Amino acid sequence: MPSMTALAVFTAATLALLLVPGPAVVYIVTRSVAQGRAAGLVSVAGIHAGSVVHVVAAALGVSALLAASATAFTAVKYAGAAYLLYLGLRKLFARTGALAKEAEPVSRSRMFGEGFVVNVLNPKTALFFLAFLPQFVDPGLGPVAPQIVLLGLIWIALGMASDGTYALLSAALAGRLRRSSIAARRLDVASGLVYIGLGALAAFSGDTGRKV
Repeated sequence: MPSMTALAVFTAATLALLLVPGPAVVYIVTRSVAQGRAAGLVSVAGIHAGSVVHVVAAALGVSALLAASATAFTAVKYAGAAYLLYLGLRKLFARTGALAKEAEPVSRSRMFGEGFVVNVLNPKTALFFLAFLPQFVDPGLGPVAPQIVLLGLIWIALGMASDGTYALLSAALAGRLRRSSIAARRLDVASGLVYIGLGALAAFSGDTGRKV
């Protein structure tokens, strides 16, 4: 297992990275504002169910395969970018009636599933497990897989705490926006533009993860 010093450094660096808004945070904030605290927390659960996929993939060596394969890494990156663009366009072209409908509660399974997909295809999370986490793994300390699982669980715990905070704060501030249809529409436009911007950034970013 990694030393306590290594775990402390990893925890601090991970928390700093998680606090920087990415696709997962945008999704959680959007859901929280549109549908309230419960929707935000369900979305957080879906997001970090997706994190489990990254942890398992890293532990089984799939992340190493992606890092070594330009084609595989590019496919994952563009799949994530395409999904973000889809979410953004759906927000931008939603009609007034559709917005009102979207504000109504939807099934928790749908919210959970969308959050899961967002994070499985999240370039920020993928790059974390490809480029950052391996720096804290030391083969000299024993099997690599258990070390990856431990570090991955720390990531998930910190992620649920930080993302849960985003969800609660967003839900608390949502009332003012929901009281105004104009403000709600502006929120959707802003959210759509952020999704599209993140999708474009993911599509045109360099292959940082393959430098591991």
